[in-house]
Amino acid sequence: MKEKKFETTAIRTQIERSQFLEHSNPIYLTSSFVFEDAEDMRASFAEEKDRNIYSRYANPNSSEFINKVCQMEGAEDGFAFASGMAAVFSTFAALLNSGDHILSARSIFGSTHSLFTNFFPRWNIDHSYFKFDELDQVEKLITPRTKLIYAESPTNPGVDILDLEVLGDIAKKHNLIFVIDNCFATPYLQRPIQFGADLVIHSGTKLMDGQGRVMAGITVGKKEFIDRIYQFSRITGPALSPFNAWVLSKSLETLAVRVDRHCSNALQLAEFLEGHEKVNWVKYPFLKSHPNHELAKKQMKAGGCVVAFEVKGGLKAGRKFFDAIELLSLSANLGDSRSIITHPASTTHSKLSSEERLETGITDGMVRISVGLEHIDDIISDIDQALG
Repeated sequence: MKEKKFETTAIRTQIERSQFLEHSNPIYLTSSFVFEDAEDMRASFAEEKDRNIYSRYANPNSSEFINKVCQMEGAEDGFAFASGMAAVFSTFAALLNSGDHILSARSIFGSTHSLFTNFFPRWNIDHSYFKFDELDQVEKLITPRTKLIYAESPTNPGVDILDLEVLGDIAKKHNLIFVIDNCFATPYLQRPIQFGADLVIHSGTKLMDGQGRVMAGITVGKKEFIDRIYQFSRITGPALSPFNAWVLSKSLETLAVRVDRHCSNALQLAEFLEGHEKVNWVKYPFLKSHPNHELAKKQMKAGGCVVAFEVKGGLKAGRKFFDAIELLSLSANLGDSRSIITHPASTTHSKLSSEERLETGITDGMVRISVGLEHIDDIISDIDQALG
């Protein structure tokens, strides 16, 4: 059979049916699995057999979820986690040693920044930052201790675009591990492995779930690195629960149709805001005015669900705008079926200093909207009345 399309793979990738021949796979809510005899038990723990032993190691539901994401991303293997940050931390912790150096894009999630600045120094792991629009400076920051390059694209919350192929070439040239957080795009819109990434990380809590129900994370990529991440995670225990894995695997069946609508709504909202008299600027990858519009079209199928803009009048006007919102949810999540509006400076990136926020393009008046699946007319109407 010829290679199946993305949507078909998302729906038809399933674990083996049980003796009951169920059409929709069941939830395997079990902490452990039994063995046929003493030899089966010995061989299983010796890793001579590829089978389920304990749900902290693997579970049929998490395996199905991992298999789907691996096929979507074009990855060799993966491991699923209890949250996106568990995936980020475990990936770094499994691959880094004391004295190693991380080279990272400056525009990253606030919790990842806190990991670099507050926790890794305890283990003598340091980092250097490069700006998303200064990739020509990246090689100058590489030291003999540099172990990996890390970035998000599109970035959070400014939806800037990094040239993944350029970073991939640099990583290959210097024999560095290249890790990309692909959470904003999902594998439906962007496949970083095609541009040289060794590992791809997702917060499954976002668009993969798509309805704000469960927490999850996943790292997929080259098997040689996933094996190390698995060995670390098997011992430290950040594994995804079977129930959440089941929810996510079902959610992936509708990822393509959901993300298509997210992107359509987001582009229409961005075009509306671009002409609004109460807005200073708007950033969305598939707006022609985006500084990296052509690069976004090269790397992505569409622009994603996140729109960033700045309300005229500074922080005071921004607070009035938020308080006037009626339909949209005031929350720090994204990728939900319901549109969510966030003030990054006081929420997701509040742990950064004002100088650090400005370095990543986060102004006091910046607003981040995760555009949902409601009718676009209702989304625009609520934002328009709040701006007024």
